[in-house]
Amino acid sequence: MPFYLFKARYTAGAIKAMVENPQDREAAARPLIEAVGGKLHHLFFCFGDDDVIALIEAPDDKAMAAGAMAVGASGAFSAGSTTKLMTSKEAMAAMKAAKTASAAYRPIAA
Repeated sequence: MPFYLFKARYTAGAIKAMVENPQDREAAARPLIEAVGGKLHHLFFCFGDDDVIALIEAPDDKAMAAGAMAVGASGAFSAGSTTKLMTSKEAMAAMKAAKTASAAYRPIAA
C-alpha cells in the first residue's frame, strides 16, 4: 500500500478544546483511517507551520482523499495537506524509468 504524509493546523477552537479537555488524537484518528482501509503508523504533534503530522498507509489515492476530506469536514483544522510518499525502492524504479524516458526527450536548444 502507498504511504502518505498528512500535515495539518488545528483551529484555535480545536486547540482550546484540547487544552480544556486533553485527549488522545491518535486514538481518535486511527478508526477513521482504518475505515478507509488504511493504517496509521504514527501521529506526531509538532512545532512550526503545522500542529500535527501523520504517517499513513492507505490502499490508494481515493481512500486517502476520503480520509483527508472527512477530517477536513470536521472543522477541527484551519489548513492541511497530503503528500504521497515513495519508498527508496519505488524511487529507484522511477529513476530507471526516467533513464529510459530521457532517450525520448529533446531538451531546449539555444
